[in-house]
Amino acid sequence: MSVALRILDDGAWISVNDQREVSVSELWRFADEEWCRCRLPDFVVEGFLDVGVDGRTVETRVYGQCIACGETGTVDWLPVGRILDGEFVDLDRESVLHPAGGPDRRASDEQPSDGDSAIDGDQADAVER
Repeated sequence: MSVALRILDDGAWISVNDQREVSVSELWRFADEEWCRCRLPDFVVEGFLDVGVDGRTVETRVYGQCIACGETGTVDWLPVGRILDGEFVDLDRESVLHPAGGPDRRASDEQPSDGDSAIDGDQADAVER
């Protein structure tokens, strides 16, 4: 089973199987003491740069701003959901997110130009712990 991941509307949405699931303008908190001077950045998501998977976890790299100190920039891979039985399940993004190591996916020069990624159910089962 494959699941299609896309970034839509110039980075405004993450689409899973042609359903808009995660949008910009959300306020995220994440644990990264080096990103800005805040202990836990209050980060407004302004745009999605990449989306991928690590096992069954859907992760993204985003651009945005800490509303507490004003720092802007890109955040490395953060989890936003999981694929269970071929369906997207939201992670609680109102809690503190913990940066991930980055999804197992093709090199960026091998990805389709339209931003599609595919999740193979059998491969995800092999990576899942």
